[in-house]
Amino acid sequence: MANWYKDQVCLNVLAKDVENAKEVYKVAEGHVLVGVLSANYDSVTSAVEDMKRYQNELDNNISVGLGGGNPAQWKMVAEISEILKPEHSNQIFSAVGYTRAKLGESGMINALVSPSGTPGMVKISTGPLSSKAIAAIIPVETAIAMIKEMGGNSVKYFPMKGLLTKDEYIAVAKACAKDDFMLEPTGGIDLSNFEEIVKIAKEAGVKRIIPHVYSSIMDEEGKTKVTDVGILMEIIKKIYRDC
Repeated sequence: MANWYKDQVCLNVLAKDVENAKEVYKVAEGHVLVGVLSANYDSVTSAVEDMKRYQNELDNNISVGLGGGNPAQWKMVAEISEILKPEHSNQIFSAVGYTRAKLGESGMINALVSPSGTPGMVKISTGPLSSKAIAAIIPVETAIAMIKEMGGNSVKYFPMKGLLTKDEYIAVAKACAKDDFMLEPTGGIDLSNFEEIVKIAKEAGVKRIIPHVYSSIMDEEGKTKVTDVGILMEIIKKIYRDC
């Protein structure tokens, strides 16, 4: 089967350890960003030392994460990314510029924006201070323009709560398509709603989608189920074959 779909969809999943990451990488045919969460480490030094093992085994296809969107981790993510130069970094909206300055030209950086309750509008106050202040809600088109200005590469839309924010997600997808921008749907995505979430983005015209599928495909020990990753890959192939 032709694998041209790989240019348009890339999975973002977690892994319990390096061996689990290698398994996931293989079944996803190398087209996955394996998330390694900064919140799991007590220092930048220990994080860098451990993440290098993932980096070496996965051809740098790692995604340095905050950890549940925790805004307190923003600086640690930036400092880890400065040293490792990973393929992908997760960041709060207001720290994208800081992180891009640390990274230079390398790697993708997403910007965390959240549902606002109104289609077409997103909340950009996702930092440690701003998230506790009066919410900053702006048009998604303006948010995308600001992310571009800061050196970011995509909208991380979190927390979606699966399809509970469907109307808002559709508006975000249309805006990303219009502005030729990547979209990373995140939060509450599982095997039951994954197909619809990817289809919405594709049908809106989004050229690059990076869906984050985390706890829903992990077992009790925190290991990502390789069989479930295989199912996700088959769903992706079906979508791009049928549409």
